[in-house]
Amino acid sequence: MAEVIRMPRMSDTMEEGNIVGWLKQVGDEVEPGDVLAEVETDKATMELESYFEGVLLHIGVKEGAVPVNAVLAVIGEEGEDFQAALDAAGSGAEEASTSNTATETSPPPAPTSTPSEAPAPAQTAPVASSPATAPVSNSASTESRVKASPLAKTIAAEAGLALDSIQGSGDNGRIVKRDVEAALQNGSATAPTPAVQSQRSTPASVLGQSSGEGNYEEVPTSQMRKVIARRLSESKFGAPHFYLGIDVEMSNAIDYRKKLNAISEVKLSFNDLIVKSCAHALRKHPAINSSWMEDRIRYNQDVNIGVAVAVEDGLLVPVVHHADRKGLAEINQEVKSMAGLAKERKLQPAQMQGNTFTISNLGMFDITEFTAIINPPDACILAVGSIKQQAIVKDGQLAVGNVMKLTLSCDHRVVDGATGAKFLATLKGMLENPLSILI
Repeated sequence: MAEVIRMPRMSDTMEEGNIVGWLKQVGDEVEPGDVLAEVETDKATMELESYFEGVLLHIGVKEGAVPVNAVLAVIGEEGEDFQAALDAAGSGAEEASTSNTATETSPPPAPTSTPSEAPAPAQTAPVASSPATAPVSNSASTESRVKASPLAKTIAAEAGLALDSIQGSGDNGRIVKRDVEAALQNGSATAPTPAVQSQRSTPASVLGQSSGEGNYEEVPTSQMRKVIARRLSESKFGAPHFYLGIDVEMSNAIDYRKKLNAISEVKLSFNDLIVKSCAHALRKHPAINSSWMEDRIRYNQDVNIGVAVAVEDGLLVPVVHHADRKGLAEINQEVKSMAGLAKERKLQPAQMQGNTFTISNLGMFDITEFTAIINPPDACILAVGSIKQQAIVKDGQLAVGNVMKLTLSCDHRVVDGATGAKFLATLKGMLENPLSILI
């Protein structure tokens, strides 16, 4: 019996996956555990494994973005009629075929359409002759309105081809990879017009200024960036943020770290001290270690601290689970290992889930102070700045201090100002007297 393979949800935030490439082709034999394809999610590039035995009869989407639960492939017995399985899959198969590129099936069935039989491309508005005379609603370039897969747009942009001069063979005239490749081979496509190449800007007639022209580059949005945009927009505009700042005198912490590093094989960082101190402070202030659940507030018993890591396409947040139970050296090794995996896009979903509190540290970039957007489902996130020498008053005398600024972003639905202030006071005390985190 033919088995339909759908796009799985590979992380808790995944809405769609991007097919990077297929490792099996139509007609190949497949065993359970065989890797069928590589899929880029919002957090990592992962392997899609088969749970079935048989022959790969059908590939629904060769490459590109595919919604979760849409049809990817069919596995069954050699020569088996799999059309009934696809029909039973219903709208999922339709979504997958609409998402992106050409459909590949095993012989003997013939392709459902060819470029010569494809419907005409979707009608597009004419290119404006001059930015100054173009209406505001048409200020975007013609290419941005042409229906095309992200991969087709990328190939066309690299080759300098105008998408509006290419006839699409996909559903509803959508331009796919094969159409661009055919245009390159036949030389039937034209280069973009100056109006398409020029920078999109508000017409001078609206601004009352002369319009300038300049070149620009558009890059398809990555899965990671899409999720960052969606989740942080929901957080920023859905959760009422407020911010609390405090200065921490880090001279004792600096001495403490030097002494530990002199006797330890593991070279500890200030971030390790901050993670450990936060873990202990969260134990004393459970309201900070909580989540808004619409009709209830969840007070988390585990202290799982997410540590924001900057990567090429955006930001990943590996999680140190049970951070309050781990020593400084263990936290150091775990964060360092996961940060390396994050930069290589090899973090597994389990390593990025379960956070109850998040730390974002920009001190290494010489940023003294900033505010961070809460990382759902947390109620708070701590923004950490760099340690700076500055004048302080100590025991009534002017002295040179090593000051680090901390800013706590709080979800006011869960945390009140006094609650957040007490947490910061506890954290400040621990960092200024680091031996207290051993108690």
